[in-house]
Amino acid sequence: RRGRFPAGGGEMAAPGAPVTVTVTYSNEKHSIQVASHQEDGEPTLQDMALLIEQVTGVPVPFQKLIYKGKSLKEMEQPLSALGVKNGCKVMLIGKRNSPEEEAELKKLKDLEKSVEQIANKLEEVNKEFTSIQKGFLAKDLQAEALKKLDKRIKGTAEQFMKILEQIDIINLPENFSDCKLKKKGLVKRVQAFLAQCDTIEGNIGQEMDKLQSKNLALAE
Repeated sequence: RRGRFPAGGGEMAAPGAPVTVTVTYSNEKHSIQVASHQEDGEPTLQDMALLIEQVTGVPVPFQKLIYKGKSLKEMEQPLSALGVKNGCKVMLIGKRNSPEEEAELKKLKDLEKSVEQIANKLEEVNKEFTSIQKGFLAKDLQAEALKKLDKRIKGTAEQFMKILEQIDIINLPENFSDCKLKKKGLVKRVQAFLAQCDTIEGNIGQEMDKLQSKNLALAE
């Protein structure tokens, strides 16, 4: 077992260690270090393809990766199983997106970031609401706090609606398949967040009603 790693640090990397590969693409050369996305896992072909997309701009579905004259296809296979190890050369054939499509992709990626930020606000409102429900806030402060949360969740929903409008006005030609997929996925996510906003707003409303009827009962 111990004899597997020569003292001079041979070609075999320790399991799970990143693998350094040189990727040639037309007249470009890129040296990349492929690490695994799984903890303690081995880097897979998928890990390498995603990294190649980042450095070359060629989307994973359009990549043809050639190693020792053979096409690499099994995405979930570890690189070691495909014979790819430290110092290997891999050739990439494939088409980058057109500059026009890249511009639309960038718009969608920026909107995606905005969605993440608004989703964080939604998460905060939800956490604060849950702590009120659990009784972590003094009774006399609850009504005011719920009113503020109600306002915040309505504002959050409004921001999501604005994002949907911005996604909607992005018109994509038929052949922008990459963008179309991203746009569709983003719309679905925003709609799911809007549904969450609705649920939380409904729950806040119910809590406010409960408080009011309690206070009325006390007043009588």
